[in-house]
Amino acid sequence: MNIIWLGHGSFRFETADQVILLDPWLNGNPSLPEDQHGAAVEGATHILVTHGHFDHITDVVDISKQTGAPVSGMYELAQFLHAQGATEGQAFNMGGTIGLGGEVSVSMVPASHSSSADVADTRRYMGNECGFVLRAEGKSVYISGDTGIMADMDWIGDFYKPDIGILSAGGHFTMGMAEAAYAAKRYFDFKTVIPCHYRTFDLLEQSATVLADGLPGVDVIEPQVMEPITL
Repeated sequence: MNIIWLGHGSFRFETADQVILLDPWLNGNPSLPEDQHGAAVEGATHILVTHGHFDHITDVVDISKQTGAPVSGMYELAQFLHAQGATEGQAFNMGGTIGLGGEVSVSMVPASHSSSADVADTRRYMGNECGFVLRAEGKSVYISGDTGIMADMDWIGDFYKPDIGILSAGGHFTMGMAEAAYAAKRYFDFKTVIPCHYRTFDLLEQSATVLADGLPGVDVIEPQVMEPITL
């Protein structure tokens, strides 16, 4: 499995014959050079969305139209994006599990954040925010989505037993590095942790040193944009 950071909270997962984009944000993403936009989405077979904020859905409809990749996510948000012209994927809800081809599956789990989008000069509710557990190649990957620490992490860790954690850890809008380290240590038994939703703006944390120092024995990998992490 290749996990490729596209900057901020956006990722590309390459597993078997599937290319799964998570919250792909291209235009306006200061971490992703424009000349790499094409490579970031090339060959996409699925798009997953965690919530409705602009830095997670701005480009989803256009990418879906360009690649033909179906969009799946929280019921209200997915239906909204489908109505805007995105290829129809699966509109599901908390606790649901969908297949993405072969032995790849995704389960929707809670997050603690908010979810809305600007539509026709109004702010529209887009259903609950969420995270995902991606299972493929014998691995279980917990994708926190934008979230603070929450008690739900206890059962997520116990039930899904993820060995890889992709954790929003930039602070201000989500957990910071210290909070992410606390959550990972208390609720999970990760072998590998990849921080995200950081370094994008000055407002956010710029280094994962605190996260790494707080998780001795865990492989904390600071991702580099468009550089595959092979696990």
